Amino acid sequence: MHRVVISGMGIVSPLGDTAADVSAALRAGRSAIGPITNIATDGLIVRIGAEVRGFDPGRHFADKQLALLDRSAQLALVAARSAAGDSGLAFRALGARAGVIIGSGVGGMATLDESYHRIYAEGSRRTHPFTIPKLMISAAMSHITIDQGVIGPSFTVATACASANHAMGIAFSMLRSGVLDAVITGGTESVFTFGTIRGWEALRVMAADTCRPFSRGRGGMVLGEGAAMFVLETLEHAERRGAAILGEVIGFGMSSDAADIVLPSAAGAENALRACLADAGLAPEEVSYINAHGTGTAANDATETRAIRAVFGAHADRLPVSSTKSMHGHALGAAGAIELAATLIAMRDGFIPPTMNYLEPDPDCDLDCVANAARPGRIDVALSNSFAFGGHNAVLAVRRWPAG
Repeated sequence: MHRVVISGMGIVSPLGDTAADVSAALRAGRSAIGPITNIATDGLIVRIGAEVRGFDPGRHFADKQLALLDRSAQLALVAARSAAGDSGLAFRALGARAGVIIGSGVGGMATLDESYHRIYAEGSRRTHPFTIPKLMISAAMSHITIDQGVIGPSFTVATACASANHAMGIAFSMLRSGVLDAVITGGTESVFTFGTIRGWEALRVMAADTCRPFSRGRGGMVLGEGAAMFVLETLEHAERRGAAILGEVIGFGMSSDAADIVLPSAAGAENALRACLADAGLAPEEVSYINAHGTGTAANDATETRAIRAVFGAHADRLPVSSTKSMHGHALGAAGAIELAATLIAMRDGFIPPTMNYLEPDPDCDLDCVANAARPGRIDVALSNSFAFGGHNAVLAVRRWPAG
């Protein structure tokens, strides 16, 4: 069994597209939630979100390539290029010993929405010839393999809001077992389309003002978008080439609720948390921070609290648990990747990210949720939770580097 380290990170998010920008936003508790600007919101009830503002595809892609890329793939490619550059690893030289494993919940929604509008609203008899290659959920992963010259195992994981954590956990497992030497992994999502938001409105889980995880008076979730990608490699491979190491992945746990398609299960979340601790060989008291799933819905936050208390017992009273979704929104299939980036940045820079927009304590969410302000603090071991529609649960454990 090989140790697995993180040697590169790239992020394109509502909080910024560099680690320094994201760190500054997290430290300041600066929320990127605001009025949606990338689409017309006339006729929508929900008009707020956390967008990647100022993203100019023309800076990154030629017109010919843009014709093939949905926004979700654009964000993924930019993040993957940044991660590969950060790692200094030439993937083409690795042959079949390298792979690409990413998560996405829904794929090219902008392309799908545009094609439907063209057919049903405009009455067109044809749509763009690249509609299918642009909207398929594996498109972003495929473009990364082409861009980076990766010829080894590559695939996309789709488990709703747990997609990125599942993808990164599978990448970790393949590296640990020796199947691969290096992987580009993470998640991407972009769902700001009229039709998609209408669908989310119908679920009645969306906040009208902002995202308030774990707070009394929370009104629901706020959609976000973005991509975060990482280069994971075996420790031996990283050390041979003298790579700078950002952190170590030490455990992965997953479970299925087998209960309800939308309502979360405390037992399912608890099973994933316990599986992750067991996989990492961690005692509960060794965990120094949890980046929670923390969507801001009434059901999720109370359920996640019960699961954490069941697993961590008395240590839960001393354990900081925050939801960075309060700042960057819920990026669905990319959520776990953006949250892992936030966790690694906080681990490196010595602070605990806050849960913003907090009003007052909720007895059903009686955790140290780092309300409304970041605090200085050393994170040695962190967990990142993702609990998704469909009852899909995935938890990652990471350790600071060097350990100790």
